[in-house]
Amino acid sequence: MPGHRAPPAPTRATTGAPRAGGNEPAACRTHGTATAYERKHMNKAELVSAIAKRADVPASTVDSVLAGLQDELVDAITRGEKVAVSGLLTVERTQRSARTGRNPQTGESIDIPAANTVKVTAGSNLKKAASSVPV
Repeated sequence: MPGHRAPPAPTRATTGAPRAGGNEPAACRTHGTATAYERKHMNKAELVSAIAKRADVPASTVDSVLAGLQDELVDAITRGEKVAVSGLLTVERTQRSARTGRNPQTGESIDIPAANTVKVTAGSNLKKAASSVPV
């Protein structure tokens, strides 16, 4: 077809494939660290599927439970309550004080107002799992 170009071939950066010769992720050219494309992560659909399989329940049930968890966490944070799931995590609303910052482009001082934020702390089981993996 005249004027038609074929789409570019997929690269390691777009496919998330490991470098040749190993299974470690490709490094960022500038910083030598793994880039966002190569980092392993699980999205919500994959999490729902994994939990459904492990618990032997329909994915729709797991999705409803996660939606309920999200709603309850949002409501609890709005009310100022701390939510602790023993061994897994703790979620709470914290207050960040007003402070003076600096505009990195101009060096000008700016006032940053106080704000509420959310603090998530890993529980003992998550900490144990993270520490058991070699660096």
